[in-house]
Amino acid sequence: MTELPDRRLLLVHAHPDDESINNGATMARYAAEGARVTVVTCTLGERGEVIPAELRHLAGAALGAHRLGELTAAMAELGVTDFRLLGGAGRYGDSGMMGLPDNDDPACFWQADVDEAAAVLVPVILEVRPQVVVAYDDNGGYGHPDHIQAHRVALRAVELAAEAGWTVPKVYFNRVPRSVAEAAFARLQSELPGLPFAKSAAVDDVPGVVPDERITTEIDGTAYATAKAAAMRAHATQIEVAPGERHFALSNELAQPLFTTEYYELVRGDAGDGDGPETDLFAGLRTETDGVA
Repeated sequence: MTELPDRRLLLVHAHPDDESINNGATMARYAAEGARVTVVTCTLGERGEVIPAELRHLAGAALGAHRLGELTAAMAELGVTDFRLLGGAGRYGDSGMMGLPDNDDPACFWQADVDEAAAVLVPVILEVRPQVVVAYDDNGGYGHPDHIQAHRVALRAVELAAEAGWTVPKVYFNRVPRSVAEAAFARLQSELPGLPFAKSAAVDDVPGVVPDERITTEIDGTAYATAKAAAMRAHATQIEVAPGERHFALSNELAQPLFTTEYYELVRGDAGDGDGPETDLFAGLRTETDGVA
């Protein structure tokens, strides 16, 4: 455990549901341990595909409003009370998948000026004063325009916040080690006949898979597996969690493993002391002055 008395974690995500898939166990663990966990979601996911037939009438603003309700329910499952939409509901619209005409909508997040959007995030950083920020890599994990833009905005906001008085000590990217993903998918193949999904996704369908040596940090969220699965299940328009809470599928109906140990790559700041991967995002931070510009 870190010696830091007041831990504050900020996570930046593109759409409702991304936070629970990527960081649900991490957030539940830190919230339970008394850390302040803040989630900033950049869009409402108004262009997401809807899984349940009874909800497929939802589109545009109506879908966005429904997904905000799903986000609220998911955060309750994780014990996170501080979750916000970048600039407020509707400030930035969902951009759709890469290469679609939706990307050209002037109101979509992909078309936002990075400095202007980052300036909207800076006051949150200055208010929360996080010692740790979690974001996507420069490909957004898997190439979605809103994920790429969330990466750009998060890292630019960290730079601007430093100029305004708060330097974030540690910045991480969401990751999955390739060996872990490959082993999980190998197990999935043998378990697939008992799942409500006909086919499996592939390792490279998982965002953020990298060679094992890139992993700097492992957060064991096993004790919060049920909370993470419940949070994912709350995003019913986007996710179907299989019975047993070890697998899930998105709208493509391809089964994926549900990871309860979550992995990160430290990209700014110093790793904690000790050999091997960190087991705490706050490792190495010991005083409240860590982060003062």
